[in-house]
Amino acid sequence: MSDQKNLVIAIVLCFLIIFGFQYFVEAPQMEQAQQQQAENSTTEGDTPSQIPSLSVDGASAPSIPGSAAQTTLSRSQSLQKTDRVKINTPALHGSVSLTGARLDDLTLIDYRETVDPASPEIKLLSPAGSPHPYYAEFGWSPAPGANIKLPGAQTVWATNDTELTPEKPLKLTWDNGEGLIFHRTITVDENYMFAIDQVIENNTGTDVTLYPYGLISRHGTPETTNFYILHEGPIGVLNETLEEIDYSDLEEGKSETFSSVGGWLGVTDKFWLTALIPNQDTNIKARFSYAPQGARYQTDFLNQEGINVPNGETVGITNHLFAGAKVVSVLDTYEQEYGIDRFDLAIDWGWFYFLTKPIYFALEFLNSWIGNLGLAIMALTVLIKIILLPLAHKSYVSMSKMKRLQPEMVKLREKFGEDKQKLNQEMMALYKREKANPAAGCLPILLQIPIFFALYKVLFVTLLMRHQPFYGYIKDLAAPDPTTIFNLFGLIPWDPPQFLMIGFLPLLMGLSMYLQQKLNPQPADPVQAKIFLFMPIFFTYLLASFPAGLVIYWTWNNILSMAQQWLIMKRMGVSVSGTSEKT
Repeated sequence: MSDQKNLVIAIVLCFLIIFGFQYFVEAPQMEQAQQQQAENSTTEGDTPSQIPSLSVDGASAPSIPGSAAQTTLSRSQSLQKTDRVKINTPALHGSVSLTGARLDDLTLIDYRETVDPASPEIKLLSPAGSPHPYYAEFGWSPAPGANIKLPGAQTVWATNDTELTPEKPLKLTWDNGEGLIFHRTITVDENYMFAIDQVIENNTGTDVTLYPYGLISRHGTPETTNFYILHEGPIGVLNETLEEIDYSDLEEGKSETFSSVGGWLGVTDKFWLTALIPNQDTNIKARFSYAPQGARYQTDFLNQEGINVPNGETVGITNHLFAGAKVVSVLDTYEQEYGIDRFDLAIDWGWFYFLTKPIYFALEFLNSWIGNLGLAIMALTVLIKIILLPLAHKSYVSMSKMKRLQPEMVKLREKFGEDKQKLNQEMMALYKREKANPAAGCLPILLQIPIFFALYKVLFVTLLMRHQPFYGYIKDLAAPDPTTIFNLFGLIPWDPPQFLMIGFLPLLMGLSMYLQQKLNPQPADPVQAKIFLFMPIFFTYLLASFPAGLVIYWTWNNILSMAQQWLIMKRMGVSVSGTSEKT
């Protein structure tokens, strides 16, 4: 049992360190970042910043846009400043700005800001001049030494189209007046993938070489969950390697540049993603960078191989942009359809990928079958218990033996308490005589830890639980239990501070944990006994801030474990107190 005690104590200490760091270190840093964001959110425009352009053999992609501070307009006012073509799909609302041909206005139809279905749609992209500009742009860079008039951020494109839909692409044209005509066709599917088809018509009398680029620019440090198990910020798979770069790293001047064949790069939030997807057979140079003025972040790529356009001919290239929700099935479909290297890693599956993703699919299936995610979590817990039943059975048999031996162990401690060596010898002889293994009880805990964290990952980082109701007052399984014992669950008209929000579900979990401890062999050491007695209180407070869905899992898992252990103890004739029921 000493191994089990030490393991549980180690788990408690790990949680204390993790959440202590979260509370005392990362929370103040997040608050400081938000203050910095508020101070720097009044910038707009598109003049070059101090960060150098990404270059390939002299050709370069635009540097991060931004200008001197100006009065920030509302999002709706900023949208009215340029002529636009409406975007209307089953999944997206928004518009394309004809100035710069930018994708800078997108909202997600299927996702709302709150559980209220009438609340505003999630705003993903926003134009320059708005409080938090966030947009994607594609274009061309000239070859070294070439003096060619190219379309840029202020170029006004011409079109006869009035709407972009999955059935109707948007066709744009711009003539530089010097023999080059640029055509751009933007198509979108029923989900979140845009295709950007850029074609150059050369009538200059000479061959022209240009380098295509794509960029995503985000102004202002966004608010993040700032939690250690989730990456939010610049991300990509380049050179067949997942690259996750923190906003703070870029702020320290650590601009990152990569050469890659294909791949993808962009910016991820907890549930949303904007990603550039170059032609997967093309050599690119990719960059993640930052400009301090206005806290402007940029991810961009530039083709390392120029596109040669002979005189009198027309040549083009197609790249893609993902802008939407990180729906697992959608990301997996795009990965297969377009051959995008590990596009599913846009979701932070974590170290236990081999467990996390199968658990997600199992939970998704059960939810579609049962129709309630809370019940699906409970059903999945039963399935996990069944899978682990053979090993758990052996462990609970061993724990029951230890429970039955507890009175004998107390007598031995009283008899040989001063002689530690003799006590250990007598204990080992007792274990051998009764065929009991004190370490076997650790096995369920060791198996449950990776499963618990994998399920926690699924519930925390995927969209599956977001705004999903359970029953009664639980309207969102992804949010903590909104009730608290400190106002008698709403009977007293008082709103306690956040650290006192200990609701009914966490209390039920703490009670189940306490009852489960009563079934386990109790530590003979008084100090360890007090620590074990404190654990249900500690975990009640800890899980009060966890998503309700996770608390439901933990509580239900405790109840099933108690039922299984009680049945084994009953069959072995061991009472809860540890005495034999036959005596």
